[in-house]
Amino acid sequence: MTRTVLFRESRPALGRRLLLGAPALLLARPAAATVEWRGEPAQGALLIGRTVPGTRLVLEGRAVRVSPAGLFALGFGRDHGPTATLSVTPPGGRAEDQALAVRPREWDVQHITGLPPAQVTPDESALRRIMAERARLAAARSTDSPLPHFADPLAWPARGRISGIFGSQRILNGQPRQPHYGLDVAGPVGSPVSAALAGRVVLSGEFFFFGNLLVLDHGHGVNTLYAHLSERLVGEGEEVGRGHLIAKMGATGRVTGPHLHFSLSWYQTFLDPQPLLPS
Repeated sequence: MTRTVLFRESRPALGRRLLLGAPALLLARPAAATVEWRGEPAQGALLIGRTVPGTRLVLEGRAVRVSPAGLFALGFGRDHGPTATLSVTPPGGRAEDQALAVRPREWDVQHITGLPPAQVTPDESALRRIMAERARLAAARSTDSPLPHFADPLAWPARGRISGIFGSQRILNGQPRQPHYGLDVAGPVGSPVSAALAGRVVLSGEFFFFGNLLVLDHGHGVNTLYAHLSERLVGEGEEVGRGHLIAKMGATGRVTGPHLHFSLSWYQTFLDPQPLLPS
């Protein structure tokens, strides 16, 4: 029988217990398909959890990578419905489906005017470039590596005024656009930008909307994106540590002023990083 328990520890303490104390404790009870995570399923939420090593997890048809220590990550998009199905198969046991209640959230609406018309309604040549860039981004954000950094606590990638929040609906020059899938931190051009988690650079380039951009893989589908940079200080394939200087803040791409656009994702699903950052 599967049992689900919610974590109630602080994130740093959770990380220590997950990495050091949990495997032996869980292995002592191999017949119990225990699934634990910190926080609650909610729209925009990233859950870091643990289970018996060797357990197979599937969230709504997607196989969930489980580390040798039993660690895993789950993500729920901005517009996820009220329920989700998690299939749990313990080692040597049968699959059992769990219905998870996903808490809804309310989102803000932002009006932005004064953007160049070509960036609000790109011409045919720009649209071809945008589609090619989307394919590159999708490939980078599909990375499914065994890197362990996804379970570590997030650090602020930059310091400054919060000028945009996750989930807000933007109206550009009076035209509704897709929701804002990141956290914006405003500051002077050249302000330092650091890696929010240790990881590997899987994409570095100059994009139509995002300007100078970096994407870092942290393992198990968890990735972060850093956009509108004035400079990129690391290249694809480089390993970086948490807090490592990777770029400088800028105003490249579609912007109204210098800032960092910071995104957190679980594979292709954008998530809200703000609840996971230190207060």
